[in-house]
Amino acid sequence: MSLEPSPLNFLDAFEDPAMVARYTDGPRRFVPGFDDLHRMTGLLLAERVPSDATVLVLGAGGGLELKALAEAQPGWRFVGVDPAAEMLRLAERTLGPLAARVQLVKGLIDDAPKGPFDAATCLLTLHFLDADERRRTAGEIRRRLRPGAPFVAAHSSFPQAAAERSVWLSRYAAFAVASGAEPELAEGARKAVEAHLPLLDPAEDEAVLNDAGFSGVSLFFAALTWRGWVAYA
Repeated sequence: MSLEPSPLNFLDAFEDPAMVARYTDGPRRFVPGFDDLHRMTGLLLAERVPSDATVLVLGAGGGLELKALAEAQPGWRFVGVDPAAEMLRLAERTLGPLAARVQLVKGLIDDAPKGPFDAATCLLTLHFLDADERRRTAGEIRRRLRPGAPFVAAHSSFPQAAAERSVWLSRYAAFAVASGAEPELAEGARKAVEAHLPLLDPAEDEAVLNDAGFSGVSLFFAALTWRGWVAYA
């Protein structure tokens, strides 16, 4: 889940049909290497899971990562969880025939099945949660995984000291404009991120995963204001 939110309320934007209709173009304009992030996620999971794995995808609305993973791994099945009904409807449309291998659940991590799952992902989502809720959510994901199962998380994470934060947010907006976003949209997104997201710096984000009980936490993705980690239950 990500991108093109109203500065007033990020999460409400994902129930706005007009915003959701534009969603599929947004991530590639705001997240460098967006498609490669999905490809790397699939490769990292495949290192540890069977060909008939069941994968938990938290923040699955829109269905873009579900589609990428399902196309790459025809034997995997998925449970996709998201709080926004409108985004889940978009996921169904995005998946098309692949939806036969996907169970979509409206809600948060507490609404997800208990598993155990062979793997989990949480892409472009944890930055919506404050540190305590982020830690709790990561712990609930871990509890739903088989021992040693891989977890891939990627979200907005960059230095949060005041001077550095401003520079990185400007880079976030500049990349979007360079990728085809309207300058007004990019600036609105920058202001919304600055005002409303409880962002952490990368060291704090890594500590969240360690505190939640994951081991082998390793950075695999860094692109301007975005970071991604792989870890193991």
